[in-house]
Amino acid sequence: MNTNTIAPADTKQPPAEPKFWAKEDWWAVWLGLGIILLAYGFYLSGSSISWIAVAPSKWSTLTQLAGQFSTNAARYLTLLIAFLVLFTIVVSFIGQRPKAFIPSFVFVFVGSTMIYFLGSWDQASRYNLEPPLVALLLGLMISNIIGLPRWLDAGFRVEFYIKLGIVLLGATLPFTLIIWAGPVAILQASIVSIVTFLAIFFFARKLGLDNRLAAVLGAGGAVCGVSASIAVAGAVRAKKEHPPIAISLVVFWAIVFIFALPLVSRMMHLPTGVGGAWIGTSEFADAAGLAAAQSYGGLAGTNLGISGTADQALASYTLIKVIGRDIWIGIWAFVLALIAVTVWERSETQSKAPIGQIWWRFPKFVIGFLIASILTTLIVHGYTLGDYNKLVKPALITPITSLRTWAFTFSFLSIGLTTRFRELANAGVKPFVAFTAGVVINVLLGYILSVVVFGHYWASLATH
Repeated sequence: MNTNTIAPADTKQPPAEPKFWAKEDWWAVWLGLGIILLAYGFYLSGSSISWIAVAPSKWSTLTQLAGQFSTNAARYLTLLIAFLVLFTIVVSFIGQRPKAFIPSFVFVFVGSTMIYFLGSWDQASRYNLEPPLVALLLGLMISNIIGLPRWLDAGFRVEFYIKLGIVLLGATLPFTLIIWAGPVAILQASIVSIVTFLAIFFFARKLGLDNRLAAVLGAGGAVCGVSASIAVAGAVRAKKEHPPIAISLVVFWAIVFIFALPLVSRMMHLPTGVGGAWIGTSEFADAAGLAAAQSYGGLAGTNLGISGTADQALASYTLIKVIGRDIWIGIWAFVLALIAVTVWERSETQSKAPIGQIWWRFPKFVIGFLIASILTTLIVHGYTLGDYNKLVKPALITPITSLRTWAFTFSFLSIGLTTRFRELANAGVKPFVAFTAGVVINVLLGYILSVVVFGHYWASLATH
C-alpha cells in the first residue's frame, strides 16, 4: 500500500498539526464544496454542469462505443484537464511533486475511463461489472501480476480521492431524502450498522487484534466497506497495512453476496422489496449491492414466484444501504476518533492526550459531507419526492453523482495498484475470522429485520 495513504499508528505525542492548507482533508472539503457550489449556481440559473461531468451512456456494440467516445472526446479531455489542474494545485500545497503526479494521474484517468466505459456496457450488470469493483480488481491484478514502477505511486492518492468522493456523496444525500426514507429504513439501517460494528470489533479484540485494526474492520462491515475503512483508519491513526486488510475482506464478501443473496432470496420466494432490503442490510459495498439488487429485481414478473416490481428491489436497497447505512461514515469516524484520543492513546502513553487532539484527528471531510448535505437540503426542501426525481436529480444530482463516481473509481483503482498480496498475507487468518463472524451476524440480523420484523413494510414499498 502506498505509504502516502494512511499514517502508521504512533503512541508518542503527535507532532504539531500541519497548516490547514497542507492537509488533504481540508483540500477534499474545499474542492468538493467548490464543485457542489458551482453545480448549484448552474442549476439555479436554469443550466447544469452536465457537459463537463461527462459519463458514458449505455452501449451494446463496439461500434456504438466508438461513436459515443468520438462524440464526447472533447468533454473527456476537458474533464481530464480540469482534474489535472485542480489536483496538481492540491498536491503542490501538500508537499508533493507535480512533475511526478501529472503523468501518474493521466495513467489513472485513462484506466478509470476504460473501466467506466466497461461498466456502461448493457451486459455489465449481468456479469457484475460495476466500475468501482472492476477498478479494484484490475488494480490488484496489475499490481500483483504485472507490476508497476514505484514512481507511478505519486498519482495513487487513495485517501484524497475517497475523501473528495465522500464530500460529493453528501450532496446526493440531502436530509430531506433521509426523511423520505422513513423511520423504518433509518431504524433498520442503524441497528445493522451498530450491531455489525460491535460484533466485528468484539471478535477482533477477542482474537488479540489491536484496537485500531478492530475498528477499521468493524467500520468496513458496518457501513460502506471501502470508504468507511479508509475514513476510520485516518480517524484512529491506523497502520498503513490495516485499510488494505479490511478492504480485501469487504471485497471478498461483497463478491460472494452478489451471487448468494439473490440466489437464496429466489429460493425463498421473497418479494422484490423484501429481497432488496435484505441485500441492503447484508452487502458491504454499494456497487456490489446495487448489482445484486438489480439482479433480484429483474426476476419480477417471471414465472419463478417472485412478487413485486424491479423498482421495489432497487428502492428498498437504496433506502437501507445508500441512505441509511452510508450516513454512518461520519458518525463512526467522529466517535472512533474521540475514543482513540481519549481512551486508547491515553492508556498507551499513560498520559492525558490534549483535548485539541480530537479536532486534530477528526476527519475534516466529514464536515464537508454534512455541509454538502445541508446545502442540497436547502435546495430541495420544497419539492416532493416525485418532483425531486423529475426536476432536481437530472439537472443537479446526476452530474455530481457522475463526478463522485469518477473520484471513487480513481480511489478504488489506486487501492488496487498500491496493494500487494504478500503484505496482506502477513496479517494472518485472525482478521478473516473476526470479519466473517460479523458477516454471519450481519446476514442473520438482516434477514430477521427485512423478512420477519419489517417484511410487510418492504413488500408493500411504494416506488413513486
